[in-house]
Amino acid sequence: MRHVRARGWLSCLALLIAAGCTIASPRGTPVPPSAQVLPTDARALAYGRTAAEMLQNPDIGDKVRALFGRDWMPATPTGGQLARGAAAYFDRGGPVGMLRVGGRDYIAVSGCVPGECDSRHVLLLIENGGARLLARLDEGGFVHYYGYGSEGVMKDTAPPIVDSGLRALCPLGNPYPRARS
Repeated sequence: MRHVRARGWLSCLALLIAAGCTIASPRGTPVPPSAQVLPTDARALAYGRTAAEMLQNPDIGDKVRALFGRDWMPATPTGGQLARGAAAYFDRGGPVGMLRVGGRDYIAVSGCVPGECDSRHVLLLIENGGARLLARLDEGGFVHYYGYGSEGVMKDTAPPIVDSGLRALCPLGNPYPRARS
């Protein structure tokens, strides 16, 4: 009887140890950069206080539209692949703030499609100075990443940076910072 109890305890101990172990990422998988929320200062408001003001700003508005390219407009024979177009994701803008991701400072702008903020939202990161833009657009279950600018902005660099920024802004798993009404 004592041996049965001992084996039972050993089995439980083995399960606890197995549950606590983690599996290493495959070789070559990039480590997500660290990210932290910074206090909102004058740099965050350099292009406007809201998403709408930023899109009207002559220094950054055209770059944002270029970032999304054909996806800026709704899907049509000549438009992009998004049903509503990226422009609709900025109709309800969230708070403008500052993030530091991987040692670089970014202006962070969030937004969502009115009435569908739980499933259709965007996070735009503008590197300090406006030379590089990165974005993540959630389209009701599909995630799209975008990159614009110099210094190797590629399809592979945008996801870890934007996702790290999103985790810093929403550490409790909320989809995005609450958009303004």
